[in-house]
Amino acid sequence: VQLQASGGGLVQAGDSLRLSCAAAVRTFNNYNMAWFRRAPGKEREFVASITWSGIATYSADSEKGRFTISRDNAKNTVYLQMNSLKREDTAVYYCAGGSASNFNARLPSSYNYWGQGTQVNVSS
Repeated sequence: VQLQASGGGLVQAGDSLRLSCAAAVRTFNNYNMAWFRRAPGKEREFVASITWSGIATYSADSEKGRFTISRDNAKNTVYLQMNSLKREDTAVYYCAGGSASNFNARLPSSYNYWGQGTQVNVSS
C-alpha cells in the first residue's frame, strides 16, 4: 500500500489548509486511516483518525473543532481540513493506514502503512 500526502504549504495564522492522502490500494474502504504530525524537536503525535466505517477520533487539540478528518472511498483518499491554523500547528503531517483487528486509533502501531509526509508551516 502506498500513501501519497499532499496539500501542505506556508500559510498565516488563522488560515485554512486541506491535506489529502491518496492510497494506492484496491481495498481502501477496508482500511482505518489517520493523520499524525511531528513538529520540530518534538515527538510524533496523533492528530485524527477515521475508521473504515467512518468513525472519527480526534486528539484533544483537534477536538476543539479546528480539524476535521474525512474520507472518500470512491477516490481512495482521506482528507484533513485544518481551520484557524496556529503557529504551533507547524509540523510535517503524515497519513497512515492500517487494517489491524486490535485497533487503537491513537497508537502508531495500529497503522501498517505511512505516507512520506507533507510540510505545513504557519507563520504568525
